[in-house]
Amino acid sequence: MTDQPSDSDDKLRNDDEQLRDNDGQRFGRLPATEGDREVAGRPSREAVLDFWTDRFGVPADTFADYTFWERGSGKIWAFRGELPSPVEIEALGMTFLRTRQEHWKPTLSAIQRFGDAASDNVIDLTREQAQTFLAGEDQELAWDGDWGYLIVTHELAGEREPLGVGLYVYDELRSQVPKGRRRDLRD
Repeated sequence: MTDQPSDSDDKLRNDDEQLRDNDGQRFGRLPATEGDREVAGRPSREAVLDFWTDRFGVPADTFADYTFWERGSGKIWAFRGELPSPVEIEALGMTFLRTRQEHWKPTLSAIQRFGDAASDNVIDLTREQAQTFLAGEDQELAWDGDWGYLIVTHELAGEREPLGVGLYVYDELRSQVPKGRRRDLRD
């Protein structure tokens, strides 16, 4: 009698190897820390929380009830709750962050949901500036903060409301509002 691997052993080994790959058809939960990473290039929960805290001043405990998932290459989703990993479904929670590029970019949905907790790299716009931003147009603005992705806000009913993501470079605020979500509200 020999200890030959069975077909079921081969299938388990192949499934195990696939779980360590980034698959665009499956959500994989982000590891807690870099040391827990099994999928090359996948960010950790710790790195995501550090990004939001360092860039925008959003306290890490803001995301205490959320799990983070990657589907595809660098497309991070936030889900309020727990699920086993991996998960093969079409959508899970909200798109949250793009990470496999030079500079991480938060999504419009994430900014609108969590941007009110931000204290850093927030640019407040006048009504006219906000309308231009929501129409998807770039505009020259003075800003004495960091260049890069900003949380764009406007005061509505006495409260600062996050409108979306702007990219500030060379004295210009570039609207990052997706084409399908743009609105021309100008008179």
